[in-house]
Amino acid sequence: MPRNMIVAQSGGPSPVINNTLRGIVETARQTEEIGTVYAGWHGIEGVLKEELLNLSDQSAEEIALLRTTPAAGSIGTCRYKLKPGQDEDFDRVIEIFKAHDVGYFCYIGGNDSMDTANKVANLARERGLDVCGIGGAKTIDNDVGDSEFKLVDHTPGYGSTARYWTHYVQQSEEENRGSSPADPVLVLQAMGRKIGYIPAAARLADPHREMPLQIYLAERKVSIEQISENISASLKEHGRAIVVVSEGLEIEGLQIPEEFIVRDSFGHAMLSSSKITVAQMLTNALNEQKLPVKGAARCNVPGTHQRNDMVYASTVDLEESYYVGQKAALLAAAGEHGYMATILRADRDNYQPRYDKVPLGEVAEKDRKFPAAWISDCGTDVTDEFLRYARPLIGDNWVSVPMIDGRLRLARLDTSPVRFADQKLDKYIPQADR
Repeated sequence: MPRNMIVAQSGGPSPVINNTLRGIVETARQTEEIGTVYAGWHGIEGVLKEELLNLSDQSAEEIALLRTTPAAGSIGTCRYKLKPGQDEDFDRVIEIFKAHDVGYFCYIGGNDSMDTANKVANLARERGLDVCGIGGAKTIDNDVGDSEFKLVDHTPGYGSTARYWTHYVQQSEEENRGSSPADPVLVLQAMGRKIGYIPAAARLADPHREMPLQIYLAERKVSIEQISENISASLKEHGRAIVVVSEGLEIEGLQIPEEFIVRDSFGHAMLSSSKITVAQMLTNALNEQKLPVKGAARCNVPGTHQRNDMVYASTVDLEESYYVGQKAALLAAAGEHGYMATILRADRDNYQPRYDKVPLGEVAEKDRKFPAAWISDCGTDVTDEFLRYARPLIGDNWVSVPMIDGRLRLARLDTSPVRFADQKLDKYIPQADR
C-alpha cells in the first residue's frame, strides 16, 4: 500500500535546489511505494503548521520548469531549527506524520537540515511509526561531507556558485584593467563564513595566473600588515590588484564589532548582510594608510545574487542536482532509512559522477574543511589540485532558460488553498516562535 512523502527545504537556497525537488517528485510519481508527495510550505515550519502543498497534483509542465527556476520560491525554505528541548515541536511532527499517513520524510539542505532529517525520522521510528528519513544535499558552500571526499565529493549548488565567481572575477578584471589609474585596488567579498570553497573558485577565472589576483580564505588567518604588504607588492609590479576575501576572513588588526553582525535563527553570522563587512573594513583600512600608487581602493560585496542567478548556473550542476533528487526518491522507495543521497567521483582523471548514499549521522551538523594542502604556501592563492577538482563542476555551456515576452519563464506551482492537504489537527505555533 503506497504511503505519502513530505519533502521540505531548509537554509539558504541555490540556483539548482528546485531541480533536486523536481528529481524527487518526478521519480516518486513512477514508484509504487510512494503515494502523494507533499511539500512542507517553507520547510519544517510548514510541516509544524500543517501547511502541506500537494506536489503530485501539480501540472507536469510546472514541475518540469523547476529545472530552470532558481532559489526557493516554489515551495519556500526556512531557517527554523528543531533543537533539544523543543519536545512539543517534535511531538507535533509525529502527529502530522500520523494524520497524513506519511511514510517518507525527505529534507533538502545542508548540515543542519541533515541533522533535522535524522532526528525527526529516528524519533518517528522510536514512536512506532514506519517512517523512512532521507536527506538531499544542498549547499553552495560545499561544506557538507568529509575533507577526504570519500562520503561526499561535492554538493549540488556549489558548481553554479563557483561558475558565477569564475565569470564575476573575469568581468571585474576587465573593469579593473580599465579603471586602475583611479581605482587600482578592487576588493571582492565572497560568501563563505568558515570555509573557502567559494572564494577559491575565483582562481578558475585565471587558471594560468595572469591576473594580479590574490585570494584569502577563511581557513587561513592573516594580519592587516600582511595584506597591505601583499597588495603593495602587486601595485608596484602590476599597478593594480584584485583581492578576493571570504566573508568570514579573520584579519588581525581588523575586527567587525559584534553589534554590526547580523545572525540568522541558527546563530550563524550573516556577514554579507552586516552593517559593515570584511571587504568594507579592509578597503577603508587600505585607503586610510594610503596606497603606494595614485588612486584608491574600492570594494564590491555581491549578495544573494551568487546563489539565485539561473543564467550563470552550471549545466553540470543542474544535471547532477536532478539525479541527487532521483537518488533520494529511490532510496526512500526502497526503505533505505537514514541516508543522504550523495555525489561521488567515479573517475578523477576523466570526470564522471556516480550517485550513492551516506548515513545521515555521518554528515549531520559536521562541517567539511577546505583542505590545507589546497592553499598555497603564501596564503594568497589555491593550488592546481583544487583547480583539477573544481574545474569540471562549472561546465562549459550556458543554460537554456525559457523566456516569454523578454522575461524568464519560471515555475509557478498552484498554491491555491485547494492544493494544500486538508488540515486535520488543531492550529499550532512552532515552539521557538512563541
